[in-house]
Amino acid sequence: MDVALTVYDWIGRILVIPAVIALALGIYQWARGVLPALYRLGSGLALKEIALLAKGDNAKSIRSLLLDSRLFRPQNLKDITAPKDLGSAERASVLLVCWEDWKDDIDEVLRFKKDRMALVIYAPPQAIAREMLEKLDSVRHTIVANFRGRLLNDVVLCLVTAGE
Repeated sequence: MDVALTVYDWIGRILVIPAVIALALGIYQWARGVLPALYRLGSGLALKEIALLAKGDNAKSIRSLLLDSRLFRPQNLKDITAPKDLGSAERASVLLVCWEDWKDDIDEVLRFKKDRMALVIYAPPQAIAREMLEKLDSVRHTIVANFRGRLLNDVVLCLVTAGE
């Protein structure tokens, strides 16, 4: 009986080595993969500014959508209602554009947009002409969202991936 216990003891000690190595590798991979993404998400939600380019009821509706998610703070949302006010969106990481309100000024928005900024356009399905979609496709970090749920997802994703 003592021999069997000694053998089991040594087998257990040997099997601990691969378990410790697997644990160490798991922690290392988590720290390299998941931790940076969580950090960027947290800093994006807490620190980055979203410029909301919309007017009237559309601005209220989109602002309400973002705030009701309880992911965004009101002080991180900047309302831009006219092209002349685009300069106040200088620090924004995301430009969130309501297509209905800004379709006539989209070229000015594209000129203003910096490479580090994400551009999310909220438009009803089929509202944007094919030529304009091709133009938007040529601009980095640009997304067209057709549904409110998708809009929220795209804004969160942009906060993680775009900007400083």
